[in-house]
Amino acid sequence: MILVTGATGNVGRELTTLLPEARTLSRRSGADLARPDTLTEALHDVDSVFLVWPFLTADGAAETLGKVAQHARRVVYLSSSAVRFGADTDPITRLHTDLEAAVQQSGLEWTILRADTFASNALGWAGQLRAGDTVRGPDSAATAVIDPADVAAAAVRLLNHPEAGTTHTVTGPDVLSRADQVAILGAALGRQLSFEPTPFAEARAQLTADGRPDALVEALIGSAERRPRSDLITTAVQDLTGRPARSFRAWADRNVAAFG
Repeated sequence: MILVTGATGNVGRELTTLLPEARTLSRRSGADLARPDTLTEALHDVDSVFLVWPFLTADGAAETLGKVAQHARRVVYLSSSAVRFGADTDPITRLHTDLEAAVQQSGLEWTILRADTFASNALGWAGQLRAGDTVRGPDSAATAVIDPADVAAAAVRLLNHPEAGTTHTVTGPDVLSRADQVAILGAALGRQLSFEPTPFAEARAQLTADGRPDALVEALIGSAERRPRSDLITTAVQDLTGRPARSFRAWADRNVAAFG
């Protein structure tokens, strides 16, 4: 039995489609990763856990993993490719660095799946593109943007054929800036789109004015502002799934309806 956490997220939805027999963690049932004592029923007869940590710090992770280890044998943790830059890069990278350490110290057979920037982050532009042809927001360094479906496919391989004590970094086939992504999205939509970067201070102030918690604002803006450019492109998707990673254009073509 496999337990999937984060089942309503972009990777989780793809994963549960590929693993329809898997159990999903649902707060509607009272299960909560922040409260290990609520996980007993969800973990019953579970052998492997796909772990997405939904919080902004690693507080409580050791206790939750301890609970998991009482029932399951293995964990596949969804981390970030940015971990290789060092924990002090930004708050999100620090979180994943801390979680990787907690997973490795949990006593579980662990595998870490580091993913690059998700193509599905572009869904955050849908509202702007329904109103016009310009995407405005904080810029960030170019990375090899990956389709969440490819992350899920890699996770399926690691859940069904465990490789304990290993770390895999999955990326897309092309290093893309946000301006590149907007242009490619425009081609998929048959529109001439442009990206207009906004100053980080302005973006931070807007998110705060919208009522976002300070910790979330700092995580989002800090990640965009301080993450280094990455030219890393790996063959991990091909190695794990037997097919090449899909392009951002392929992801855009599949998701045009979300921007209509």
